[in-house]
Amino acid sequence: MSDEPALELQALLALMRTLRDPIEGCPWDRTQTFATIAPFTIEEAYEIADAVGRGDIARLRDELGDLLFQVVFQARIAEEQGQFDFAAVARGICEKLIRRHPHIFGERREVPVAELHVSWEAQKARERAEAGLHGTLSDVPRALPALARAAKLGRRAARVGFDWTSAEGVRRKIDEELAEADAAAAGGRQEQLGEEIGDLLFTIANWARHLQVDPEDALRVAALKFELRFEHMEAAARQRGQRLEQLSADQWEALWQAAKSGHS
Repeated sequence: MSDEPALELQALLALMRTLRDPIEGCPWDRTQTFATIAPFTIEEAYEIADAVGRGDIARLRDELGDLLFQVVFQARIAEEQGQFDFAAVARGICEKLIRRHPHIFGERREVPVAELHVSWEAQKARERAEAGLHGTLSDVPRALPALARAAKLGRRAARVGFDWTSAEGVRRKIDEELAEADAAAAGGRQEQLGEEIGDLLFTIANWARHLQVDPEDALRVAALKFELRFEHMEAAARQRGQRLEQLSADQWEALWQAAKSGHS
């Protein structure tokens, strides 16, 4: 096996030490903390998802490097504080993966994928309990995108029996939440309106879960579709010498329908 990956990783770790050097390091890198770096870490994960969605392999390689740098950065800060280092991070994930794959690293056997999922979740539950996280929802990250978090909370609650019995039940709840949002809007109750729309979105996320649709992915696809159609409308308007801000509602509708049909 080539030593190149290990050598490159050592070079990255050394580079990080240089950037964080209290005397000769970069002023920006020296001042960063766990909290200030976390938003960049999240952003890099989204950049990876975007590269995958676009099928851009060259960009995917770069974005994976950016995310790896975030891991190295956070580990370096922890090492400086005497908490843990990068080796501990790598060792920890190796140990976790071995625990969660007993069919590979224990008694080797063929296991159906559905059974693997149940086993994986059971092991995660044991690990949460060992870490003192006894609540069903205790470790659902609050930094997750809101729709994704809503669906994950619903899945967790469903494991202990708190769930709608069917997708039809969730669909009826959507009508109920929509009526409450309509009432708040009609009454000019702005603060309550925000809460009711939140309830509506939460319920829609769980309706998607019941229908085995990932709400985050569904919304991402819808947003991309809107983006591409809007770009098509802009291009068509420019070709006609039209200024977007001066278009009438009927002109916008014509451009929108042309964009939907894929031609102008």
